[in-house]
Amino acid sequence: MKVLLLHNRYRETGGEDHVVSAEMALLAAHGDDPMLLEVTNSAIAGFLSKARAAVRTIYSEAARRNVAAAIARFAPDVVHAHNLVPLLSPSVYFAARRAGVPVVQTVHNYRLVCPNGLLFRNGSPCETCVGRALPWPGVVHGCYRGSRAATAAVAAMLGTHRALGTWSRSVDAYVAPSQFVRRMLLRGGIPDDRIHVKPHFVEGRPVAGDGRGGYALFVGRISEEKGIRTLLSAWTRLRERLPLKIVGDGPALGGLVAASRGLGGVEWAGRARGEQVRAMLQSARLLVVPSLCYETFGRVIIEAFAAGTPVIAPRHGAIAELVEHERTGLLFDPGSAPALTDAVEQVLAAPASLAAMRRNARAEFEEKYGAARNYALLMETYARAREAGSSRERVLAWPAKEERSWNR
Repeated sequence: MKVLLLHNRYRETGGEDHVVSAEMALLAAHGDDPMLLEVTNSAIAGFLSKARAAVRTIYSEAARRNVAAAIARFAPDVVHAHNLVPLLSPSVYFAARRAGVPVVQTVHNYRLVCPNGLLFRNGSPCETCVGRALPWPGVVHGCYRGSRAATAAVAAMLGTHRALGTWSRSVDAYVAPSQFVRRMLLRGGIPDDRIHVKPHFVEGRPVAGDGRGGYALFVGRISEEKGIRTLLSAWTRLRERLPLKIVGDGPALGGLVAASRGLGGVEWAGRARGEQVRAMLQSARLLVVPSLCYETFGRVIIEAFAAGTPVIAPRHGAIAELVEHERTGLLFDPGSAPALTDAVEQVLAAPASLAAMRRNARAEFEEKYGAARNYALLMETYARAREAGSSRERVLAWPAKEERSWNR
């Protein structure tokens, strides 16, 4: 297979970037031929650039031309899009359709049903915009980047392409990493037969650990939606029972570190990558994922399973699908520090149960989240996309006259 991957990187490297790299490596390892066309948000600077980026969010003629040229040079069997906002835009779909190449879109966030992509506002999950033809409440609240103007650009993109039928006519297959994401896409009007659930995976042959480090671990972005305040609040009671290591960086780091001064048993370990994280997961007694927002998947959870480490996580979003209560970890009420405290104390009070959870977590990884199974699911999705693409008439979703109007 020749696969052209499209991705718009954020300024700060995140999970989406890792998934793109991992899938490229997976394809190459199986003898396929992946090619990446990538742009980055670091190119946006200054008022004029931001204004242009807002327009390009709806339709970028430059991105369409670049993708069309890449398709002409590379002749891919499939175009696999990842993040398109704000610099690539749905215009790339039309380049693929004109060339007769099927399109696969991985859904990394909730952008198709929510302007900020998180389904999160004012400290809680929010589904107000899901299913609306035009997500105007998000504009009122300035949900994207805290800006009504930026949110209006994303909302215009969503409303325009919904009205034109882009989401249903120009994408042959959507990859949803969880059933929860699939349900949100269905509520947003994406056709049922286009959505294929394929979880993320852990590369290589990770080794299970023994948990002898004797600490709890958090790994992720240090931001409000990740529930760090809930975590720290729980550890005001747990610090004497179990040390906590917090790994990551983010916009809330400085304030949270300051707020936790004097809270013994908590170590801020900063950034860590790859093998460092794997080693810490192998030595951890458990992983805590206290997210207040609906995660689309939770890759660190399956990394913990690969290490044989149980997970304590909230009972909502895709996380509730990954963690089986009292088998591979424990689920607690989202945002409740007392409930999180009780869950950790329950695990600590039952060493035999914890040992069983370790075995179950590793078995869960081996059954569902290895590279071989993921490659088979990816190939199946590509095959379904090619079948769907070949069964429809190869015409642009936008009439040529309308498309030219965007170039003025």
